Amino acid sequence: QVQLVESGGGLVQPGGSLRLTCAASGTISIIYSMGWYRQAPGKQRELVAEVASGGTTRYTDAVKGRFTISRDGAKNMAYLQMNSLKPEDTAVYYCQLVLDISSILRDYWGQGTQVTVSS
Repeated sequence: QVQLVESGGGLVQPGGSLRLTCAASGTISIIYSMGWYRQAPGKQRELVAEVASGGTTRYTDAVKGRFTISRDGAKNMAYLQMNSLKPEDTAVYYCQLVLDISSILRDYWGQGTQVTVSS
């Protein structure tokens, strides 16, 4: 059993910053990647950023230069530093963990944390 818990969401003014944290626990084998997704009302869930086990990162174009993903492998935690936030960043942010279980990739999701950017 694997559990993911996100924290750090909240209400922030445009131009502000937030740092999201994802803590993974349970039976964690080989981590393939960890990532952050978001879903705004009426829209599909989209990838925001992800970090592979080797450290390679990728971001959706909308957040490049503003958001930074990082990971603490020893603690099975992932972070998303969000700077220069915009109203369009408002969404529920979900943490995703992808495990390599006997060469089969399986993903796990947290319950989500709300980020609201508004003046």
